[in-house]
Amino acid sequence: MSDHKKLYDQVFDLLEKHDNWMSKTINLIASENISSPAVRSAIVSDFRDRYAEGWPGERVYAGCVYIDEVEKICIDLAQKLFKAEFADVRPISGVVANLMMYTAFMKPMDRMMAMAIAHGGHISHARRSIGGTAGAVRGHKVRTWDFDEEEFNIDVDASKKQIRGLYEDGKDVEFLLFGGSVFPFPHPVEEFVDIAQEYDMKIGYDSAHVSGLIAAGKFQDPLREGADIMTASTHKTMPGPQHGIVLSKKEYAEEIKRAAFPGLMSNHHLHNVAGLAVVLAELQEFGEAYMTQILKNAKALAQALHERGWGVIAEHKGFTESHQVLVDVSGTPMKNGRKVEEELEKANIVINRNLLPWDKKMGRDYIKPGGIRLGSSEMTRLGMKESEMDTIAEFMHRVVVKGEDVKKIAAEVETFREDYQKVHYAFDTETDAYKHLRFM
Repeated sequence: MSDHKKLYDQVFDLLEKHDNWMSKTINLIASENISSPAVRSAIVSDFRDRYAEGWPGERVYAGCVYIDEVEKICIDLAQKLFKAEFADVRPISGVVANLMMYTAFMKPMDRMMAMAIAHGGHISHARRSIGGTAGAVRGHKVRTWDFDEEEFNIDVDASKKQIRGLYEDGKDVEFLLFGGSVFPFPHPVEEFVDIAQEYDMKIGYDSAHVSGLIAAGKFQDPLREGADIMTASTHKTMPGPQHGIVLSKKEYAEEIKRAAFPGLMSNHHLHNVAGLAVVLAELQEFGEAYMTQILKNAKALAQALHERGWGVIAEHKGFTESHQVLVDVSGTPMKNGRKVEEELEKANIVINRNLLPWDKKMGRDYIKPGGIRLGSSEMTRLGMKESEMDTIAEFMHRVVVKGEDVKKIAAEVETFREDYQKVHYAFDTETDAYKHLRFM
């Protein structure tokens, strides 16, 4: 056997090992979810090998007869689900969707407001000095919202004062961006409509984490609250393929379409457009029930950890109104989020460490932050409910606080997961959620 064939075989061996491992884990990564068998079927279609530059009906390539029809269905479903006048389903990720937003609504070097990373902002919103997409790619001058650490949200009065101060100094702000990676509570979009109109600023909303909740009417409604444009990724609370959407008003359609092509994309991963159409149909049918349970499970997990003495953020606000739970683990025996992340992974519990707003003042950074971020989306998709969240909290407590043997816990987690191997809230659910599929 050649060395090349050995490496070829090794790739498939590793893929199978990963799929098998995922079927035995409790995955609480807030930015992940599990696709249905139908979505998996769509994304392995022949669409994966084709090109369709441009808008449906206006393609640069031939051979798009059926591709165009699927993309038009996807657009129609997106518009209905989000009650949007215009939808572009071509962005290949949430970051590309944000770049489309920046390109359509701002000139390079324009100034914008966004969440600081330590307050939950995403790197695609950030300034050039830390490598953020908005600054490094578009050259935007990024100012960060004033933040209320106790309420864990944007400080409206202080932020308005900051904006007025910038204008008084001759530093115009062109764009107000809401949304983030740590996003337990709705952002105050409506509260900024008056100042946006006063200074002719546009309002954007990055719904990457909460797009499924918004679609089901379970979080907030940015497009009705005053946002001119909303972006989304499609694989967090929305359980689809990894892709993106831009939603806006008809009056901005041409600018957004031109930002997509020829501005930022050539081909736009057509197999994932097909997968997105499938998940949008699933959400039309099952979204309200699924999102309702996601919210119940997030609150139940937060409460269960709180009752065990963990430092769950925002107790006085009910911990969360989204799929996310943020926890300060600096008071646990493990002291920091990285240690917690590493030890829980050994126990088959997958989470991610996360910066807290006050970490910098405490001498901590993103490598060893004081917090962890948990999400309820994937385990909910497998049929888990509030009682299972209590079980998960106890597993975590035994590892992080009690210091029990991680191998023992890993075996118990594997047994626990045996009853949760099918996707729920979908039309087709027979194939196991993590079944390894190999085409010969």
